[in-house]
Amino acid sequence: MTSIETLYLKDVPDQFRKLKVLADRAVAQVRDEDLFAPLDPGAAESNSLAVLLQHMGGNLRSRFADFLTSDGEKPDRDRDSEFEVRPETTRTDLLALWEEGWSTLFNALAGLTEGDLAKTVTIRAEPHDVVRALDRALSHAAYHTGQIVLLAKHFAAAGWNNLSVPKGGTVAFNERMFGR
Repeated sequence: MTSIETLYLKDVPDQFRKLKVLADRAVAQVRDEDLFAPLDPGAAESNSLAVLLQHMGGNLRSRFADFLTSDGEKPDRDRDSEFEVRPETTRTDLLALWEEGWSTLFNALAGLTEGDLAKTVTIRAEPHDVVRALDRALSHAAYHTGQIVLLAKHFAAAGWNNLSVPKGGTVAFNERMFGR
């Protein structure tokens, strides 16, 4: 019988991978200039795809570098700068930050053992057991992935390629899945 810990350690990376693939497929559908355009340029809190990519990359790198041994808010992280895109920033720059964050996460997850799950880690000096820290990160990634998909879908407009079962396609999808 497989332990719940083993199942969790297998499932968490899978769930993160699904989010990354979803966001990657969405971002691939937009033009470079669309990466830098917020949905509502007049709103102070309106994030562009570029901001979301920078923020998620920075967050994942900070949270998962030395995951079990140092606070998840690293001293070298400048979170506020993740919400400002420098004029010279390119798609390549954004994707490098994005990939660095995800790579840091997946490397940390690959090194976890069942015994690590009950350990305590800190995020901004707040203690979390490892399961809670992972769930917090997964929720955060899902939240921003949804924003990325929404923005990408908006900017891709009529050129959008659906990332899941398209509207009106459930019956055909289910027929394929169930062999009906």
